[in-house]
Amino acid sequence: MSLLRRLKDYFIATRPWSFTMSLISVSIGTLLAAEDGPIFWGWYFLVCVGILCFHGAANTFNDYFDTRYKVDQPDSPTARYRPQPILSGLLTPSQLLTEALFLSGMTVAIGLLLSFVRSMLVFWIGLIGFFVCLFYTASPFKFKYKAWGEFLVSLMWGPLMFEGAYAVQRQALSLKVFYISIPFGMLVGLVLLANNIRDIDYDSRQGIKTVGILLGTKQSLRLFAVLILIVYLYMIGMVGIGVLSPWGLLVFLSLPKAIQLLRGFMKRIPEAADAITAQLNTFFGLFLIASLILNRLVPL
Repeated sequence: MSLLRRLKDYFIATRPWSFTMSLISVSIGTLLAAEDGPIFWGWYFLVCVGILCFHGAANTFNDYFDTRYKVDQPDSPTARYRPQPILSGLLTPSQLLTEALFLSGMTVAIGLLLSFVRSMLVFWIGLIGFFVCLFYTASPFKFKYKAWGEFLVSLMWGPLMFEGAYAVQRQALSLKVFYISIPFGMLVGLVLLANNIRDIDYDSRQGIKTVGILLGTKQSLRLFAVLILIVYLYMIGMVGIGVLSPWGLLVFLSLPKAIQLLRGFMKRIPEAADAITAQLNTFFGLFLIASLILNRLVPL
């Protein structure tokens, strides 16, 4: 097999189509930092590289341990709509674990550089994120199998990434950044919830617990809808109290996508439920980025 083909296999194993949510998180954190002082774009670029390594490590660890603990098997819903690296024969277990460790090493190296050169706040934020990344599916905690997945995903792609990107630029944390991170983090958490609703029957046979299993399909779909409603009401509140400018209401341009998503889910949960849900947080995040840029150019 050619080197180019092997590198392509390693790249596919990281699930690169999911990286937009990480880039959106650190970009919003950086844009919020720009409101409080100058931005150093070299550090922003390094944050982007580090967060992509982190995201890739999280995905490869996830697939490795899901297979090792036999949660993912050939008949799993996940394996039917995307190439699960081990089950599809893309990589061997040892190759996937090696990739996860390599990406982790890159993440740690970049994190330590940013910690010692920019702010030790990055170290503590990164430490929490790496702990969750590793033990999300690994023993002894296996958070994903104990219905903690949605909360931890929301935490990582919301407050941790937003505040981490802000801290690299400003060497401080920000309540405003924390507040603004909540709705986007919730939408990323909904990607996992959609995945878990789709997999209720399969996961129940595997002996794990998810929010979908604990609530059942009907109540899980209600929670899904309520959380989307909360996200948009929250944004109105943020604009109302002045945390965001009126430009923040641009995120409502993603509302038709949310309505389309809910209508589709009420009829039938698609196999690519998580990927379809991810489109919503992408639209929402891009409109939020646009609102922050427009507020810099044409303040309201």
